[in-house]
Amino acid sequence: MLPPRIIRRLVLAPLVIVLTVVAVVTLPVWLLVVAAASLRLPPPQRRGTRLVWFAVAWLTLESMALAACLGLWVACGFGGRLHRDEHQERHYALIRWFLSRVYGAAVRIFQLSVRIDEPPPTPDELSRRLTRPVVVLSRHAGPGDSFLLVHHLLARYDRRPRIVMKAALQFDPSLDVVVNRLPNAFVPRGTAESGVLAEIRRLASGMDADDALVIFPEGGNFTPRRRLRAILRLELKGLAEEAARARGMEYLLPPRPNGAIAAIDACPEADVIFVAHTGLDDLVTLGDIWRRLPLRAEIRAKWWRVRAADVPRDRESQIRWLFDHWERIDAWITENRPAPTPAA
Repeated sequence: MLPPRIIRRLVLAPLVIVLTVVAVVTLPVWLLVVAAASLRLPPPQRRGTRLVWFAVAWLTLESMALAACLGLWVACGFGGRLHRDEHQERHYALIRWFLSRVYGAAVRIFQLSVRIDEPPPTPDELSRRLTRPVVVLSRHAGPGDSFLLVHHLLARYDRRPRIVMKAALQFDPSLDVVVNRLPNAFVPRGTAESGVLAEIRRLASGMDADDALVIFPEGGNFTPRRRLRAILRLELKGLAEEAARARGMEYLLPPRPNGAIAAIDACPEADVIFVAHTGLDDLVTLGDIWRRLPLRAEIRAKWWRVRAADVPRDRESQIRWLFDHWERIDAWITENRPAPTPAA
């Protein structure tokens, strides 16, 4: 169960700062420990030291972000003017700074590279960027894909993302503080679907031209077991056509349409962006990261824009349209997916 907000502010936030100080002071010890633990791995794949360096970098950035949040809270009248546009922009700038530094650390430590295949820069495409809101429907797989997506929305496309997230993510103090000050939603575990859809409609209906509502229609990270369970769920509901189409997709869970449809209906003027990515698909658990993290991490991504005027408006057509694009994403992943990294 999630602690009350006042407890999270008074306990978890200072705890992160204490952990950061301890991690920095004891860094040589941790490097020796993980070096010893990695001796069983082939030399090119000894990834323990890289994971330690990244963890320390993350904690340091978390502490700096928390200090900045405190300063912003004081600057806006001890929280009294948090919802004004100028203070919202400062918090988006803070997220942009934080994610850019995390991304930079990943590039240096894991030799991460991200290649994005964008739509051709036609006059129509260029005119639609930052001139209308967008609903972003993305695949969900691999560690940090949501962070990378939000980073690129902020840094590369100058968008202001809105996300519906699991309430448990509020155990991360900087995420808890910053995200709760912006138009986002945390959904407690066990919340009825109607409650989740209400949050999606609330966020979508208030979007401006530079806003982007991010949704992961699969509902969770892809695993082969989840894929089989999702297909079985469709069969038990009597959705034979959707189940058959889901069986034809090798690397995706079948999309759950209600969230995407709720967002589209609440903001009919929004274009829809579909996002595919691949590269770290096999890294699901901490054990996978320890055994399979490659020496050079490469992620490939592609996105497609559907203009608002071309989005179907009746539910049955929307479901078929959503599955059409999910099949396109699955075909793209089949063509671009790298060979799996051998487990150590």
